Amino acid sequence: MEFDVRTLDPTDPSTDPELLRGYLAAVNRGFHENRSGPEGERHWLADVRGNGTRLHGAWLPEGVYGAGVVPVATVVSWLGSLNTGSQLLDLHMVSDVTVSPANRRQGLARTLIERDLAEAAAAGRPMAALTVSEAPIYRRFGFGPSSFFSKVSVDAGPRFAFDYFEPTGRFVHVEPADLGDVPATIFDAWHAQRRGSVSRTAFFDAFVHGEWDWKGQKPEMGLRAVVHLDEHDEPHGYVLYRHGGWKQDHTVTVESLVSLSPEGELALWHFLTGIDLTDTVKATVPVDHILPWALQDRRCVKRSGPFDHIWLRILDVVASLEARPWYADGEVVLGVTDHQGHAEGRWAVRVEAGRATVVRSDARPEVSLDVATLGAAYLGAVDVPTLVHAGQIRGDADALATWAAMSDGGPEPYSLTSF
Repeated sequence: MEFDVRTLDPTDPSTDPELLRGYLAAVNRGFHENRSGPEGERHWLADVRGNGTRLHGAWLPEGVYGAGVVPVATVVSWLGSLNTGSQLLDLHMVSDVTVSPANRRQGLARTLIERDLAEAAAAGRPMAALTVSEAPIYRRFGFGPSSFFSKVSVDAGPRFAFDYFEPTGRFVHVEPADLGDVPATIFDAWHAQRRGSVSRTAFFDAFVHGEWDWKGQKPEMGLRAVVHLDEHDEPHGYVLYRHGGWKQDHTVTVESLVSLSPEGELALWHFLTGIDLTDTVKATVPVDHILPWALQDRRCVKRSGPFDHIWLRILDVVASLEARPWYADGEVVLGVTDHQGHAEGRWAVRVEAGRATVVRSDARPEVSLDVATLGAAYLGAVDVPTLVHAGQIRGDADALATWAAMSDGGPEPYSLTSF
């Protein structure tokens, strides 16, 4: 069967509204979410239009049984940014990859993803990113897991006590609807300073202000907001949380916690564990989270993970490698394999004073790897020796040592953004 493969522009007034509703229905079906009503459709349209999203899809051909406005496969993408550790890099963000269960294993996901990546490369976007539900699928398209997170469950009882830390500043409970631009301002400052951070989507504004609960398909009524003010009485961080209920479940679940300093983050944890009728606080945190190290009893923190989060796919080797930080001087000829061709080639990488110059080379590769492994190593979440021992990076011993010295170092990457 020849599927009807095309791209919808939700910002174009001529785009059929019924096709847009059908597209959202396919995404909800793909992720086993409830159907959206008019209000859900409004928030979704605001998000995709605010992001400048392109909606790639495959529809059954007209005239066959089941044909209509609902596509059988979807892939969406838009332009964002990634903090590489030294700058913000344009990032091609990919999401909502779905295939109808009735049309699996017909090459639809491959068709849409490869088409989308080719368009991104042609537009000069150096890097693509996504988060994955099933890990084995996306390595085939050149993506590698590049940042990770942990989940924690923190005992908020008498055992919770800091060793030396004393919180400063003050806290203010604010209705989410009244937060104004505080979350966006704080996140933008955090995004500019945290390696591995990915920019927020347009829906973030509706989320932090409690306008819409996507899973519940209704306005968010249980979300609470607290702003932390520094010694100058300026907003320094915030937390959004839900409480399980004083009769049912004395658990606080953190939905978003952002602070501009480690001390501010600990201050927010001090606040959360001090909420009345709270036994446990649950949150998603960086792999290198500071909280256990600040406590008298680190066993207050039960941790699971790490779990893979942001997967990166390099489209332009020169632009991507020259945009990240480096940690030792040296030169290596890198051989990259890429079945889609975007990053394929031999590349001379020369590092001096923390910056790289990358050019194509005709020389024999001294270090070889595939594009998915290059993406996995890009932010430093995994070091070169580990990938060498795993068989993912190969080469001459001296060149591998030089590549490791050049590449490995810097802070653990972390992203607050899922998409």
